[in-house]
Amino acid sequence: MSSQHVGRSRVGRGVRFATGAAGLAARQTAARAMTAGHDGDAGRRAATKQQLKAAEGLVKLFSGMRGAAMKVGQTLSAVDIGMVPEEVRPEFQEILAQLQQDAEPVSFRAVTKVVEQDLGQRLSASFADIDPEPLAAASIGQVHRATLHDGRDVVVKVQYPGIAEAIHADMQNLRLGLKLLAILAPGIDTRAIADEIRERIGDELDYELEAASHREMARIYRDHPFVVVPDVVTSLAGERVLVTEYVDGRRFSELPDDTPRADRDRWGEILVRFYLNGPLRHRLLNGDPHPGNSLFLADGRIGFIDFGFSKHLGDVDVRQIIASTRATYQGDAQALLAVASELHALAPDPALAEPFLASYAAIFGWALVDEPVMADATRTADMMRTYTDLRSSTGFEGLELPAEHFVIFRAVFLLLGLVGQLHSTNRWLDITREWLLGDGPATEFGRAEEKFFAGRYAYPAV
Repeated sequence: MSSQHVGRSRVGRGVRFATGAAGLAARQTAARAMTAGHDGDAGRRAATKQQLKAAEGLVKLFSGMRGAAMKVGQTLSAVDIGMVPEEVRPEFQEILAQLQQDAEPVSFRAVTKVVEQDLGQRLSASFADIDPEPLAAASIGQVHRATLHDGRDVVVKVQYPGIAEAIHADMQNLRLGLKLLAILAPGIDTRAIADEIRERIGDELDYELEAASHREMARIYRDHPFVVVPDVVTSLAGERVLVTEYVDGRRFSELPDDTPRADRDRWGEILVRFYLNGPLRHRLLNGDPHPGNSLFLADGRIGFIDFGFSKHLGDVDVRQIIASTRATYQGDAQALLAVASELHALAPDPALAEPFLASYAAIFGWALVDEPVMADATRTADMMRTYTDLRSSTGFEGLELPAEHFVIFRAVFLLLGLVGQLHSTNRWLDITREWLLGDGPATEFGRAEEKFFAGRYAYPAV
């Protein structure tokens, strides 16, 4: 049953979180004990059963939280961080995929109150009709379908009542969730996760800021051949309410298992192009490419929604990203170290060059191989472990990359998780060459996009 508002008590929310964390930690400990105490298949089966129960508990725990905690849960659902044996990973990820679905909604009465307060008028003055049943309920708000008085179909994104207080409470309780994450997935850099969430969560609460980023992307992609970004209804935008035109598309979870390979490959290229174009062509980094933000249209296009976790980049930022990626592609460890030194992230010690290159290759290498590659979400576990091990190794204790790089790393993890869920195969280097080396497009989508953007948005000169 939906509630009137989100629970605000840090103590109450902390007790629920800690209780759930203790239960999950116990299951994980039991799984390890079963593996150690039993030989052969019997021990592995018993351990696996406990780990799958832990996954179900994890879903229940994170889906009951909001904001920061739910963001961590959604990230876990979108990538494979090696928490269970390979033979049961599909079942494990299927359980976690529930975190991509709706959170528990609040009542329509509570939604109405927020909308009317934020827009300064009665609900009937803003909308000819609005469905009281939400289309979706996410980490900080829920979405309702509505019709404007001019006949346009729209979606109304409304913040949960009390969500700001709840998120601040969650930030105090976040260390409990990150301790749990460290138990379930040793090697994850939980400090970087916490720092990133603290930096960005305030922006996500400001729908006026999100509306500005959304309007910018909608303008850029208006009439694009294979990308749809719905327009914002500016007259109905507020700090806690965001209204956009309705896009009729399927979510990731609604894609049939027998989807043809050609469709999966096409969608994979669209996803990669969109999320690379954001920072490199348009200077707007979308740090949250999780499954709930993509809608698959019947005509083959993909719609993109939710720009609350966006960050504008400058030309210098983009040049540094391209320079570091180019050095990784060329295997030039000294050039990569030079970029890191320019950023004051590392001392220019030649002994650090090769291990630093290895970490970048682990993260970006899948998109820099000159052959067809099936995107594999299981590689995110190795990517995370490689980078975490690097930061704890001799000479790298003081590694401090700019915040933009951490957001990019997370976006790359999530992007690989997305195309990995599609099992999409492409020669990804054909896409990255366009901005990495300035080459002409080698794919049909690339040529269509080049024609669309001609004279509008050029890649930066580097």
